[in-house]
Amino acid sequence: MNRQAQSVIMLLLGGAVLKISLGDLYLRYVKEGLRPFLILSGVLLVAAAVMTLWHEYRSAEVGEDESENHDRGHAHAHGGPLVGWLIIAPVLGLLLVAPPAMGAYAAGQSGTALSTAAESDYPPLPPGDVVPITVLDYASRAVFDKGVSLGDRKVKLVGFLVTSTDGQQVLGRMILSCCAADARPIKVAFAGQGPTGMADDAWVEIVGTYTDRTMRDAVNDEIIPFIVVTSWRPVDPPKQQYE
Repeated sequence: MNRQAQSVIMLLLGGAVLKISLGDLYLRYVKEGLRPFLILSGVLLVAAAVMTLWHEYRSAEVGEDESENHDRGHAHAHGGPLVGWLIIAPVLGLLLVAPPAMGAYAAGQSGTALSTAAESDYPPLPPGDVVPITVLDYASRAVFDKGVSLGDRKVKLVGFLVTSTDGQQVLGRMILSCCAADARPIKVAFAGQGPTGMADDAWVEIVGTYTDRTMRDAVNDEIIPFIVVTSWRPVDPPKQQYE
């Protein structure tokens, strides 16, 4: 692979990074706060590629010394490491394919990550008849706070449906520390009239109240709390699908 080919691939990679980070597509891969770093990385890659191509163009225009030509001819004769061309695979993937955010399949194969989410103190819920909170916040308050900070308040959760390994359908949401590679599921089971007739990966909004009922995740034996469902409805996937 010669320097021109390397520069073109770098240009494509930088363009792909900019393409996903200037829209909402990057949210399928990393947390929202990393967007400025992605944009900066894409700009630097594009700039480096353009500068290298310009340098090669100028060198070809004015001519190169004999020793450099000899070295390049020698490298060209060996063809360079072909494995270097594999770097174009993720570039094409970013440009041509838009993989969905991790959902029901990944959550069903992984145990709930609630054991790593414990906090020592939970602030009171905001005022309102129905309080929107994250799946992680509800599960943490239900398990580690024993529902004290939840009381009998109605809360609203949004997540996707996933069938666990024991065949029971629960509410799931993936949480990130940094990027999709470290995504882990948080799960909440249903008491009362939970969603019915919905396929896995369908997004739903759940309104309900706390119950001290729990069960064990069949994958890693961690605790999954329940919520008493008072109402539910299907919703569109949110822009930010990870918590």
